[in-house]
Amino acid sequence: MQHYLIPMIGVAINGYGTIGRRVAYGVSIQDDMYVTGIVKNSPDYVTKLASRDFNIYTPDMDKKREFEAHGIRVKGTLDDLLSESDIVVDGTPEGNGEKNLKLYRQYGIKAVLEGGEKSTVVESSFNSYSNYSSSLNKNYVRVVSCNTTALARSVSPLKEKFGVQEVNATIMRRATDPNDNKKGPINAIEPSMSYPSHHAEDLKTVMDGINVETSAVKVPTTLMHVHVINLELKSEPGIDEVISELSKKRRLILINDKEGVNSTAQVMDYARELSRNRSDLYEIAIWKGSINIYKNKVHYIQAVHQESDVIPENIDAIRAMFGMDPDLSRDKTDASLGIKGVEY
Repeated sequence: MQHYLIPMIGVAINGYGTIGRRVAYGVSIQDDMYVTGIVKNSPDYVTKLASRDFNIYTPDMDKKREFEAHGIRVKGTLDDLLSESDIVVDGTPEGNGEKNLKLYRQYGIKAVLEGGEKSTVVESSFNSYSNYSSSLNKNYVRVVSCNTTALARSVSPLKEKFGVQEVNATIMRRATDPNDNKKGPINAIEPSMSYPSHHAEDLKTVMDGINVETSAVKVPTTLMHVHVINLELKSEPGIDEVISELSKKRRLILINDKEGVNSTAQVMDYARELSRNRSDLYEIAIWKGSINIYKNKVHYIQAVHQESDVIPENIDAIRAMFGMDPDLSRDKTDASLGIKGVEY
C-alpha cells in the first residue's frame, strides 16, 4: 500500500464556514499537509480574523475588489488557488459542491465534498472507521454528514466484533449552529415526516450489508445532536464486552452520568475543559449508563458535536486520497487533535 505520492499536500479550503474553518485549522497542524489558502465570499469579521493566519482568495475578481475596498488583502481568486493546490476541501453551502466539481475537474485537482452533497456525484463516501480503504487514491470523495459519521463510528466496532443485523436510530437534531440567528425552530419540536429519514441511506453508503431504519426530530437547541440507538446483533455479547469494544476506539468516549454529565450542556462543558481549538469535541460521547443489552439487542445513547465530529474524517480522507495507510493516518490525526480515547 502506498503511503505518499507527494511530500507535502497543499490543501485549498473553498468555503470557510462551520466546517471549513475547522478543517483549515486541522490541516494547519498536520506535519504532512498545509493550507494553501481559503476562499471567502463576504468581507466579514470571520474573513478579517482568518487573514491573520491564511492567504485569502475570492470567487472572482469582482469580489477581490470588494474585499480590498474593505481593507482585506487578497492573494487571488479561486482559479488561482486551485492552480496552486493538490486538493480542495469544499465547505460551500449545500448543493454548491456538485456545481464546483466541474471546475475542480477542469483543473485536475482532487476534491473532498461534505455530507450535504449527493453521494452519487463522487467516487466514494468516507468514514475513517467503517470504509477508509474505499477512498484510497480516489479523486473525488464525500465525507458523510455529522450524524452519519457518528452512527458509523459507534456501530462499526460492534459490527466488526459481533455482527449487526439491523440498526434502528432516533436522531434528535439541533435546530442550527450556535452562530446562526436565521434558523429554527425556537419554541417547537419539528418531526421529519420521512421514514426512514435520509440518514438511513447515508449510513449505507459507508457501511454495507446492514438494514438501517432512522427517524429524525429537530429540537430547539444549538449545542449537539442526540442519537437513541438500538442494534440487533448476530451474537449475544455481555455488556462488558460491548463496553470493551467501544472503549477501544479513540474517537468514541464513554461518559458517566453519575458524575454530573447528564445532558448535552455538561458534555459541551466537558469539551471546554479540554481546552481545544474552539472547545470542539471531535469524539462521539456515549453515555455509559445508557448501554443496555437484552439477548442480542444493544441499546445506547450518544451525543454528537455537529460542528466538529467530521474534522478528523476530513483529514483522514485527504490522506486516503493520497494513498496513506488507515492506521497511520488515524494515529497522526488523533495525536495532532488531542484525541486520546479516554473514558470519563
